[in-house]
Order: sequence, then C-alpha cells, then structure tokens
Amino acid sequence: MAGGRRDWLALGVLVLPVLLISVDMTVLGFALPYLSEDLGPTGAEQLWIVDIYSFVLGGLLVLMGTLGDRIGRRKLLLSGAVAFGAASVAAAFATSPLMLIAARALLGVGGATLMPSTLALIRTIFTDPARRRTAIAVWGAGFSGGMALGPVLGGWLLEHFWWGSVFLINVPVMLVLLVAGPLLLPEARDPEPGRFDPLSALLSLAAVLPVVYGIKRFAEHGADPLAAVSVLAGAVFVVVFVRRQRALPDPMLDLALFADRRFSASVLTNMLGVFALVGLLFLVPQHLQLVLGLRPMTAALWLLPTTVAGVAGSFAAARLARRVPVPRLIGGGLLAAAAGFAVLVALGVHSGLAILVAGMALVGFGVSLSETLTNDLIITAAPPARAGAASAISETGFELGGALGTAVLGSIAAAVYRAGVPAGAGNTARETLGGAVATAAGLPAAEADALLAAAKEAFVHGVQVSAVAGAVLLAYTGVQALFLLRSRGTGAAPARGRHRAAAPRG
Repeated sequence: MAGGRRDWLALGVLVLPVLLISVDMTVLGFALPYLSEDLGPTGAEQLWIVDIYSFVLGGLLVLMGTLGDRIGRRKLLLSGAVAFGAASVAAAFATSPLMLIAARALLGVGGATLMPSTLALIRTIFTDPARRRTAIAVWGAGFSGGMALGPVLGGWLLEHFWWGSVFLINVPVMLVLLVAGPLLLPEARDPEPGRFDPLSALLSLAAVLPVVYGIKRFAEHGADPLAAVSVLAGAVFVVVFVRRQRALPDPMLDLALFADRRFSASVLTNMLGVFALVGLLFLVPQHLQLVLGLRPMTAALWLLPTTVAGVAGSFAAARLARRVPVPRLIGGGLLAAAAGFAVLVALGVHSGLAILVAGMALVGFGVSLSETLTNDLIITAAPPARAGAASAISETGFELGGALGTAVLGSIAAAVYRAGVPAGAGNTARETLGGAVATAAGLPAAEADALLAAAKEAFVHGVQVSAVAGAVLLAYTGVQALFLLRSRGTGAAPARGRHRAAAPRG
C-alpha cells in the first residue's frame, strides 16, 4: 500500500513540469503587449521571442530522450529543472529583446529534457497496464489543464504585477521538483547504452530544426522560398541521419522501433490528432475575441469546457480500456472529434457560443481519449531501455503536428478570408481580421461597419472550411487507427534491448 501511495506521489511530481510547460506555451501571448512596450523589440525580434521556445524544444526532443536513456531519466529531468528555473529568472528580468530571446531558448532546452523524461518514468513506475493508463491520463490532464490555466493565470498576474511575473511562477514549482524528485522518483536508464555518436546528435538537430523552422515560417508568412528550402534541407538531413543509424552497431535512435505497427501507427495517429486540435485552437480564440467581441479573459474562460472535456476524455480512456478493445476506443475517440469539427461547420457570425462550445468539447474529449491510449501504446511498444527515445519521438510528433496544424488549417482559413474581403479594403485589412479591425477604426462609421461585416463573414467562412478539412482528416485518422492497431503488427522487435529491461535504481 505504501508503495502504491509512493507511486501516485511520484506521479504528482512528474505532472508538475508538464503543467508548467503547457502554461508557458500559452501565457506569453498575454504578456507580449506589456513586454513589447517595456523592451521595444522589432517585429522580427517579437516573432523570435514567441517562436524560439517551441523551435528549440521541438528540435532537441529526440536528442534529449536518447540522452535520458543513456545517463538516467531522473538525472536528466532534474538537470532540466535547474535549466528551466534559471532560464525563467533570466526571462523575468530580461532588459533587452536579445536577452529575452536567449532566455526563451534556454527554456526550450529545459523543456526538451522534461517532457520525454516524465513519460518514460511513468513507464518505469507503473508496470500494471490499468494503473499505467490512469497515470498517463493524469499526465495528459496536467498538460490540458496547463493550456487552459495559462491564459487565466497570465491575465490575473498581468493585472496585478509586471510582465516578468508570468515567468517567475515557474521557479517555486521547479524547486519543489528538485526537492521531491530525488526522494520519490526512481532512476532508470539503459544498462548497455553502447558508444555515444556525436555526429548522430548533430544530424538529429540538423534534421529536425530546419523542418520545424520551415513549418513555422510557412504558418507566419505563407509559402516562400526560405520555408521551402528549410523543409527540404531538413528532409535531406533526415535521410542522412537514417542511413547513419542503420550503419551503426549502437545507433542513437533505434529505427527498428518503427517496425512495430503499434508504435508507428500510434505516433502517426497522435500527430494527426494534434494537427487538427492545435490548428483549431489557432482560429477559435480569434473568433471569440474579434468576431464575438469578447475580452481576452472572457474568451479564455469560454475555452475551459474544452479543457474539462479533454480531462474527462483522458480518464474515460483509462477506464474504458479495461472492457473495450483499445483500437476501437482510439478510432471512436477520433470519430467523436471529427463530429465536433462537423458541428463547427454550422458556426456563424451571429450563431452565439453554444455551437462553438459544443463542437470544441467534442473535439477535446475525442482527441484526449485517443491520445491517452496512443501514448500508452508508444511507450509500451518500445523496450524499457528505450522508453526515453520512444517518448521523445512521441513528443516530436506532437510538436510537428501542432506546427503543421497551425500552418495548414491556418493557411486554409487565411486564403478563404482574403477571398471574402473586398479588394478595395487594403492589404492590411485583407491579411487578417485583426488588420481589418485596425483599418476600420480609421474609417467613417458606415464604411467601417461594412468592412467589419464583410471581414467577420469572411473569417467565419474560413473557419467553416477549415472545420470541414479537420473533420475529414480526423475521420480518416480514426478509421486508419481502427485497422492499423488491430494487431501487434509483424515487425521485428528492436534489435537492441530485445530482452533487456531498463535498470531502475532508487
């Protein structure tokens, strides 16, 4: 019994960094106007302040996951906590845009060590399948909760303190992790990691970083030569990285993991589910604030039902998996999310909040249900000694899926929006709905009303078209998951560590 209590206390410790990382992903948007007024960044510097965190985090996940397997996942987690705490202090007291960009980059390094370590340690601590699924549900609920808490907490802090306070909230939580981690978390690592290959580490960065950068640039600037060259360069390095891993007796990343259908299909399902969800979350806050005219804090509160539904989906997955085949649950969850997207097709300029809240709740419930189970499949399909690398691959898919979702669904909505705004409205008004609102502020009342009516109608039409695309994608993903996950697959077990467990140490 004591061991059981200790396990759940350890899970509470592991949820803390996940909660903070998700808060950090959302809170900066609220602080940006305040820190911009104080530090005076250029437009390019402001973009880097926002993007550098997820850019570095996404690029380092695979390297950090394999590093955790090598040196110990608890050691990596605690080292990352130190880096995350120090970077938070540096960000809070930054006196220039470049200092803040550097601090945000260090936050990304810390985040890359925290995410795969937490999921891999859950695999080590919870060996019973039912308890492990419940633990992953709690882990996922922490992430969802942080995404919802970020805007609310950020808004409150900015009303009472200066912009640096949104970073300082990380410090006490990291201190708790540093104190409780050594007491409650076991150490686990690959007992026979083999030789470390520095070239593989460099190639992994060269493969992932250009792809992440290219996708993000596409989302912000549309299709341009630099975005295309970045993605192409990353693809070339992916090929070089894969060839080197196949040639090494001790590869940094065991590519045989992808031969297991459970693993590869779960990673793909995860990525496509996040693609749809994050793409939608890029559009919905704009609808709430610019179409319906809600204040940022009020808009954030109206997104809370989505979070509650997501948490419910996570725990429903853990409970239902005891009686219902997992592939059916994953497929059913994604089809429910597709139905949520279909509901959003009925969204209108004057349709109110009921349709939006109902559709978003279905999406949140379905995606969270499926991801709880696919995350479990990912970390159990890999040998225990490779749990860190498997978790890192899952998290990298999450990052790429989110970036792609914002880029693709955002671009679809933007193209439909531009087509619906009159050509005479000017470039600023035709670029974004926010630009149309700013342009209308300088026009006579009648012209302003006409422009805003056309712009809002065009934006809603863009959301509707994106919702159709999301519904089709999730329906396909649900059916795909149902068929691909029906069996364990015929792929061979990973060559290294086939019969080897991780080495846990207290």
